[in-house]
Amino acid sequence: MNAVRALIALAGVALVAAAAAWFKLFLAVVIVAYVAFAFFLVGFSYRVLRWAWVPVPFRITTTCGQQKSLPWIKPAPLDNPSTGWGALGRMTAEVVFFRSLFRNSRARLVRGRLGFRDDQWLWLGAMALHWSLLIILLRHLRFFLQPIPHVIGAMDRLDGILQVGLPHIYLSDIVFVSALAYLIARRLHDPVLRFVSLFSDHFVLFLLAGIALSGLLMRSMIRVDLISVKQFTLSLAALHPRAAAPLSPIFLIHLLLVSTLAGYFPLSKLMHMAGAFLSPTRNLPNNSRAKRHINPWNAPVATHSYQEWEREFRGKLEAAAIPIEAQDAGRPTAD
Repeated sequence: MNAVRALIALAGVALVAAAAAWFKLFLAVVIVAYVAFAFFLVGFSYRVLRWAWVPVPFRITTTCGQQKSLPWIKPAPLDNPSTGWGALGRMTAEVVFFRSLFRNSRARLVRGRLGFRDDQWLWLGAMALHWSLLIILLRHLRFFLQPIPHVIGAMDRLDGILQVGLPHIYLSDIVFVSALAYLIARRLHDPVLRFVSLFSDHFVLFLLAGIALSGLLMRSMIRVDLISVKQFTLSLAALHPRAAAPLSPIFLIHLLLVSTLAGYFPLSKLMHMAGAFLSPTRNLPNNSRAKRHINPWNAPVATHSYQEWEREFRGKLEAAAIPIEAQDAGRPTAD
């Protein structure tokens, strides 16, 4: 049901985009693009700052691997680092190579018994999706920069090195579409995943699929004037939007779908992109045995010593035949 709702929501967004393109509502498309981008910047910054303001005075020790302790006990410098460089290595392995996802396992009932087995297909699909998406985003910078940096041009040529067909096919496009198709099929085919999947899980995947499909249509079937597109995107980046020629409807649909993704980004699970860097189990070294950590946010509290307690309840203690330990318990207080 959540998958159907997500598909209906995507169809609604696509219909609105198609209507705006059909009636040539250029100003509305520009306003939506600016509002979505502004909401992305503000929402993304707000959530990151909210996470950054959360106090983490102590090191979280519930991580995998042996903590550094006695000299004859071998520690796990990557799983449970005790230095800042070790924490940097753990963070790099997590962000760049998805190390924790590589150790993913699946639990299934086999002949009435619960069994566990390794499952690296999800890791492979996630790696392919994220890395190909990064390359595609970097390639698209050539529409917003003039002159095009040498690095972006070299990446574009390397990505299209096969030069299959005309226009030539990008390797990142093939990898991205394949990985996205696998992740969608995996979530729809597996009954367990289908049961636990929320609306947002399906909507993001379908939205990425819509963006990829509209982009591939522009490149292979419904050709657009790239010079007009670049002039328009450069004017958008300069905060002076204008179109020298009428823009293709498929380009406007593609732009509105990307704007929808940008506006939805701060509200979705896609914020794990920033949350991975702020996770205390990833970015902090576990040196609690070598260094004493005192909570700097502890508020001062009024203390009540045992001697004061005995002076306060002296009569009741004597009536209950409880011995008085403090020597000055019977003396009057100084106030």
